[in-house]
Order: sequence, then structure tokens, then C-alpha cells
Amino acid sequence: MTRDAPSAESLVRPGAQQRLALERPWPLDRESFIASPANAAALQLIETDTAWPEGRLALIGPEGSGKTHLAAIWAARAGAQVIAAADLRALHAGGPLVIEDADRGVNARALFAVHEAAGPSAPALLTARTRPRDWPLDLPDLRSRLNAMMLAELSSPDDEVLSAMLDRFFRERNIVPPKSVTAFLLRRIERSAAAARRAVEQIDEAASQSRRNITRDLAREVLGEV
Repeated sequence: MTRDAPSAESLVRPGAQQRLALERPWPLDRESFIASPANAAALQLIETDTAWPEGRLALIGPEGSGKTHLAAIWAARAGAQVIAAADLRALHAGGPLVIEDADRGVNARALFAVHEAAGPSAPALLTARTRPRDWPLDLPDLRSRLNAMMLAELSSPDDEVLSAMLDRFFRERNIVPPKSVTAFLLRRIERSAAAARRAVEQIDEAASQSRRNITRDLAREVLGEV
């Protein structure tokens, strides 16, 4: 089944019974990572882990900024084990390690053990939304080590990254949207992959149900700006 080719300014949609929504998880490899000024410094540090002091790096950024993607890139290259901070109870056999969400529910003594073991042969990458100085941990020796960690900070997705996300999510549904739709969404939606996917889903659903073209006016209605 194929869809009609879109015009330059609108896309004629088939009926709801013909919808083809092909959602796929965003691939977490280097080729799929969208590099931009918002993440260039962090990407460079991920790709040069020999520069991490004492083999430790904290990757910091808001939700949807790309922390998990960068951590997956490093884990694949380093052969690292990936574990959620809340599941960290003891050091797992040494070696490279990614600890996700280190600012949420981590066991302080287990994290201290990771820091004690970290080094060139057992580097550790920690992801979090906030800087280590703000993590709710009360172990003094751990606190001093956290405060001394090198930081790689990510900003929220900029226009280049968010536009590429929107294009990908539309493409998964065999849609090539008018440029005016993408430009409108860039100014209106939260800057995260989750928000971009949600906006595309809602616009596609509205267009299918109403048998309307995908236009900026439809996008405005979907976002409640009527």
C-alpha cells in the first residue's frame, strides 16, 4: 500500500482505515545521533573517554536532551554494562559502567564503591538531570568525589535537532509534511523527543479522522490554538 505523493504545501490524507503508523524506537547508535551546537561538547567528551579525570564523567541535561542516546553510544564502544541507578546495590564485576539517572534513588554506598573502583580500565559514566552537587546523597566521602567529577552538559534540543526528530517521526508514518507545519511545531512544542512524537501522533490522528490535509491550521487546532 502506498500513499499519494504530497504537494508542496499540503498532504492529502487517506481515510482512517488506511492509516499506516510505523512507530519504531529511536535507534541509539552513533549514526542516528543528531549532532548540533546543543550537544557538540558532550559528544566530544563521550568520544574521548581517555580525557576523563580518574575515569569518571557525569552527563547532565534535561529530559529528552539525548543523555540516554549518548550513554548508549559510549556503552557500545566501551563494552560497558548499563544499569539504572535505583538498581545499583553493589559493584558488578568491575569494568566500564553506565549508571542512568544517578540523581534518583541511588544507593550512596554502592555509588561510592563505583567511584573507588573507577579508573582507566573501569571508567564510569553517570547520567542525571542535575549536577552532582545537587544529588540527594549524604555520604561525605562520596560527596567530595561527586563534586570533583568532570561534567558534560546537554541543552534542550535546538531547532536543528528538534526539526530532525519531527521529520523522522513523520517519515515513520509515510508523511512528508509541509515546511510550514514543522516551522509551526518548532515554535510551539516542548523541546524533547517525547513531545515531538506526541505532536506527530496527534496531527496524524486528527488528519485521518477528519480526512483533512496536514496543514499549519490543522496543527494549530491539534495544539489547541484555535
